Amino acid sequence: PWNASCSAKRRLIDDNMKVAALFILGCLVWGGMAKPEFPEPEKDPDFWKEWAQRTLKNALTLQDLNKNVAKNIILFLGDGMGVPTVTAARILKGQMSGQSGEETQLEMDKFPYIALSKTYNTNAQVPDSAGTATAYLCGVKANEGTVGVSAAAVRSQCNTTQGNEVTSILKWAKDAGKSVGIVTTTRVNHATPSAAYAHCVDRDWYSDGDMPTEALQSGCKDIARQLFENIPDIDVIMGGGRRNMYPRNTPDVEYPGDKKHNGTRKDGRNLVGEWIDRVKDKKGYYAWNRKDLLSLNPNNVDYLLGLFEPADLPYELERNKETDLSLTEMVDVAIKILRKNERGFYLLVEGGRIDHGHHEGKAKQALHEAVEMDRAITRAGLLTSIYDTLTVVTADHSHVFSFGGYTPRGNSIFGLAPTVSDIDQKPFTSILYGNGPGFKMVNSTRENVSTVDYEQNNYQAQSAVPLRMETHGGEDVAIFSKGPMAHLLHGVQEQHYIPHVMAYAACIGQNKDHCRTNSGSPSLSHISPMLALLLAVKWLLC
Repeated sequence: PWNASCSAKRRLIDDNMKVAALFILGCLVWGGMAKPEFPEPEKDPDFWKEWAQRTLKNALTLQDLNKNVAKNIILFLGDGMGVPTVTAARILKGQMSGQSGEETQLEMDKFPYIALSKTYNTNAQVPDSAGTATAYLCGVKANEGTVGVSAAAVRSQCNTTQGNEVTSILKWAKDAGKSVGIVTTTRVNHATPSAAYAHCVDRDWYSDGDMPTEALQSGCKDIARQLFENIPDIDVIMGGGRRNMYPRNTPDVEYPGDKKHNGTRKDGRNLVGEWIDRVKDKKGYYAWNRKDLLSLNPNNVDYLLGLFEPADLPYELERNKETDLSLTEMVDVAIKILRKNERGFYLLVEGGRIDHGHHEGKAKQALHEAVEMDRAITRAGLLTSIYDTLTVVTADHSHVFSFGGYTPRGNSIFGLAPTVSDIDQKPFTSILYGNGPGFKMVNSTRENVSTVDYEQNNYQAQSAVPLRMETHGGEDVAIFSKGPMAHLLHGVQEQHYIPHVMAYAACIGQNKDHCRTNSGSPSLSHISPMLALLLAVKWLLC
């Protein structure tokens, strides 16, 4: 017994020494990393002063406001792209090119104007993507879970639909003679895009196969059907969602042996076939894969329907670059088709899987989705001009995603914090979630993340509260803007203000009195003939 007692004490002492050694080692590592390598010029105060002066000089030019009419309007919506996600994506973008990352600029960072958007729904402090989409597309705050209807409509109650429908800026643009388009990495009838064309009291009514019998008998329509019926001449539609367009049990063209991708419609309608028949004499084309889409000449296409997956498109990190389209590629094709209209265009672009990555606790997937959307923003900028195109980048809501832990300059955004916890003496990643599927206990204590591959693509970052799916966050999100009337997006605004500014800039919807037209086209009174020539040359080259 005496020997056993001594052995137990010795093991306890050894364990305590190991914990102390680990803690001291962590402190030493932190101490060594607290003075990271960084560019030598940054030690010189003049480096920072000159940078500030360049920024100041640029800021002074913004006093000459761009009050041109916006011929084109583009909204980039990063679903779930809160401010922490923007910052982390910026660092990731830099680190992907071999930099430390913090000093990198996203394309959206270069936009001259920024505001904050209050994202709450009429009945929710922390919102969902449907009620928010109704706000920033239709200009009206709404209840969570509903799209294209006012707050008088009640989720899942079909009989509250009629009389409460609200229209979107996409319809306002179409009614004004502009070409219009929707590009998304999710299903084309998911929450964000559906608010552009649908009026539905339940965001989950993707097809009639998802609707209760009572709602169908009461005359409510599924969202996929509304995509083709409410605004039948949407010029460009690209994303996923094939299975909601075909009769139940119809095998998918790409995955014929996988029943989970079969058609879901109860009414037996082939909505894709109906669309093809309607546009066959109007330069209309349907594509379901990358090869088919990129083989098209945009100059010979007036209508395009691209449905590239049965449900959502793959994550950027999992995309087959030979067969799967990137968001940037879709945006490139969309703009080249839409810009042929002399009256201009409206384009909604959603980086929709940022949100999905966060919900799954997979920060690496989410952040790579955000970086890809930023590439698409860059491409759109090359194909358009700030003189006649208003571009807005924003998010519908945030997530309970954060990164911290006193990490040193250049620390991998997916890496460990430099010290261990002073409570459980275990390391932790810089990225953490407030709640979600990353909560994990091993032997009744927090998992030691140094024993797993925390930089793996699908690693689920640790969370404070266990949930199957991580939740949205309730804080304000950023609005970045450039182009005509972009300065009107300033300060802290209600989310529903966004489409009203875009409509005012483009002289569509209810905001027309201040506009001048020439042969039906908006007048750009501030552009010199030489500048107009240069813009035309750029347009042709791109």
